[in-house]
Amino acid sequence: MILLAKLLLAHLTVDFVFQSDAWIRERELKKHRSPKLYLHVLLHGALTWLLVWDIAFWLPIVVIVVSHYLIDLAKAIFQREDTRIRWFVLDQTLHLIVLFLVWTSWSKPDLSLAGFPIEDALILITAAVFLTNPTSVIIKTIISQWTPDTFYAVSTSLPDAGKYIGFLERLLVLMFILAGHWQAVGFLLAAKSVFRFGNLKESHDRKLTEYVLIGTLLSFGIALAVSFAASFILGIRSIDNSL
Repeated sequence: MILLAKLLLAHLTVDFVFQSDAWIRERELKKHRSPKLYLHVLLHGALTWLLVWDIAFWLPIVVIVVSHYLIDLAKAIFQREDTRIRWFVLDQTLHLIVLFLVWTSWSKPDLSLAGFPIEDALILITAAVFLTNPTSVIIKTIISQWTPDTFYAVSTSLPDAGKYIGFLERLLVLMFILAGHWQAVGFLLAAKSVFRFGNLKESHDRKLTEYVLIGTLLSFGIALAVSFAASFILGIRSIDNSL
């Protein structure tokens, strides 16, 4: 695992510490004619070699450098203003896949799932997935009968911001409950209340405030119920496995 950690450290350092916004803008403008693009990938190779410090590792470094160049060049050529997020995710995913493949081909680690708690992982994944879009649909359906006429008229938030805030808050509740930090859930609810209801107070719309309050309490209530259920099931499994 130490080799994989070194590869990741080199990647994160070169991509997010050494690389300035000016380098990125030049690469997007000049594409393959950008000197900064070549300097960027050479720095990546040099830092990787320094961290690994093994002359026999030259071929994997060549693979990393060449793949990094091709991935970054493709991003510079095909990325548009409205696809920046998608290309960022794809770019980083491809880089990490290359590093993982280099690590496995060089170190040949045992990737067997023997002994891995697959059932526990499935419980956690199911709980997490349920707390994203399925819960949003449930909440939206329940409170749709009370949607005030002014809800959409006064909404000036970012597109889908409320949905993703809900995803994050419910997943944080799940994480806090499973970690045993119940006080963090109270802090999260208090923090959201301060920011959300401070804005609603200025609108002087009681129906809108009540509507948002119902949605917030439903969101936290479902998150708590699912988190407690997941914690209970995992606890039972842990007892059964110890017997």
